[in-house]
Amino acid sequence: MHSETIRYLIVPGWQGSAEEHWQSHWHRSLPNAARVEQADWLQPERIAWITELQRSIASDPRPTVLIAHSLGCITVVHWASQEPRQLHQRVRGALLVAPADVERAHCPPALQNFAPINRQPLPFPSLVIGSDNDCAASALRAQEMADNWGSEATILSGVGHINVQSGHQQWQQGFDYLYRLHNRIDRHAQRSA
Repeated sequence: MHSETIRYLIVPGWQGSAEEHWQSHWHRSLPNAARVEQADWLQPERIAWITELQRSIASDPRPTVLIAHSLGCITVVHWASQEPRQLHQRVRGALLVAPADVERAHCPPALQNFAPINRQPLPFPSLVIGSDNDCAASALRAQEMADNWGSEATILSGVGHINVQSGHQQWQQGFDYLYRLHNRIDRHAQRSA
């Protein structure tokens, strides 16, 4: 796979990704990067978020790698469970970072309309990056979500929600996981050929 032919689509979570968030840094750093822009970052509505992700994927014919964070991961999973197969084929893979467990006790009310979380395997290769001290999803739940989605999982130690508050402004280490995802995509393509 040649990176110059791939479009990277950044899928932020609840409240968006501020200028100093690693997703914004990656948006500026990766070739052919675009970002899903939701109409309402503070009061997310599942159908509206899925519709905007659908529009963003459909708007560009290039093969796409999704780079999602938090509620953005759950949006990707909901989208994949209901959208047309031809658009699934456009998505080569997804990096799902710190997925938000919207089924957890004390989940913020604004996120509860994203429950239940779809448990079907994703139709493209994916990699889940979780944390053993993420307030939005325990390590056990992150692993469980990855297992349900057919994703490879990596649970990091002590990195919180992998956002600005946990010290992840540029998150250079994350590029290693993106590279690992590309390898997974390449292996999947070879098996499917």
